[in-house]
Parts: sequence; C-alpha cells; structure tokens
Amino acid sequence: MTYRLHNFFRSSTSTRVRAALNLKGLGYDYIPYVLRNGETRNADYLARNPQGLVPTLQLPDGTALIQSLAIIEWLDEAFPDPPLLPPDALGRARVRGLANMIACEAHPLNNLRVLFRLRDQFGADEAAQRAWFTHWVTETFDALEAMLARDPATGRFCHGDTPGLADLCLYAQVWNNRRFDMPLDTWPTIMRVFEALDTLPAFQDAAPPRQPDAA
Repeated sequence: MTYRLHNFFRSSTSTRVRAALNLKGLGYDYIPYVLRNGETRNADYLARNPQGLVPTLQLPDGTALIQSLAIIEWLDEAFPDPPLLPPDALGRARVRGLANMIACEAHPLNNLRVLFRLRDQFGADEAAQRAWFTHWVTETFDALEAMLARDPATGRFCHGDTPGLADLCLYAQVWNNRRFDMPLDTWPTIMRVFEALDTLPAFQDAAPPRQPDAA
C-alpha cells in the first residue's frame, strides 16, 4: 500500500499537503471528495477522520494523519530532506508564526463550513459571503504583507530562498483568494512570493486547477 491522500481539489489545506508531498518527492494515491455533497460525512470516512474534514493522509500501514499542519510537520520529521523549517529556533518560530497567521487566523473563518453556516443560519447570500471572506483575509494579509516586506529574513520565499512551511500556506491561500476575485495586487510582496512558488513543479502540480477532480 502506498500513501493515500483523501482531499478536495479546491481545499487550501489539501493544497498545502499536496505541495509538501511533492517537495518531499513522495508519490501518493489521490482520493477525491466532493465536500458540498457531504462525502466526508459518511461512516467510512468518519471512521478514518472523525472530524469529517480533508485532508487525511493515510500511511502505508493504514495509520491516518489529520490536520494539514500536523501532517506537514510529520512529513518534515519523517523525511527531513529537503527541510520545511529553518535550522535555527528563531527561524522556525518566524516561519511557524507566518504559517499560523494564515492557517489559524484567516483560513478557519473562511472555509466552506463557516460560509455554509453563514448562509444557512443567517441567510448570507453569495455577496455577503464574499464580503465576509474578503474582510478576514484582508485582516491577515495586510499584516502578513507588512511582516514579509520589512523583514530581511524574507528572501525569494517567505524565509530565505528555500520554500517551506509558510510558503505552503501562502500558496494555498492565494489560490483560495482567487476564487473570490480579491484584488491581489494589494499585497505585492505576497504576490512576488506566490509567483516565485508558482514556477516550481512541486507547487504547480499541487495547484487546484491541475487536480483530477477539478471542475
């Protein structure tokens, strides 16, 4: 049995893990789900991941790993070359901080579960959902842009000239932003990093439009 990635092509958390697997040179079986149809809420999937969320990385021995950042850090510990975190403690703290700004601040407020709850409980139409999404991404991206632009530790990528954990999160979130037609030129440093990442096959092959379930 090989690695099996249970994921959804537009899921930014899934995009992060796809890119991490690619950077590590690990092949995997791509198992797609349609989130709008509730395919991750059936008994079989819930036995694998009780949260009913994607991604889930199933290891060759059948072990299921959940939560994208935990999966990525496991990959980095199990397959340390190339590293996704800097060798120094301060560098690792900086990269984790940048990653968490996206993964723990912007993304949780803007995933499908939240947008659907806004729609179903509060009657938010598509325009209202877009305004919600834009507000919370802007809150994070304005701060992220300032941090990346002013810090000499920023290089071609978020931290130096090697892609890592923060870049995985940034790349996936920018793709999500594109879905909502956000004016991305507001954040020139973020977009410079994104465009540099988008030249790398590991990231290109993880992009939502290139997945087999892309519609």
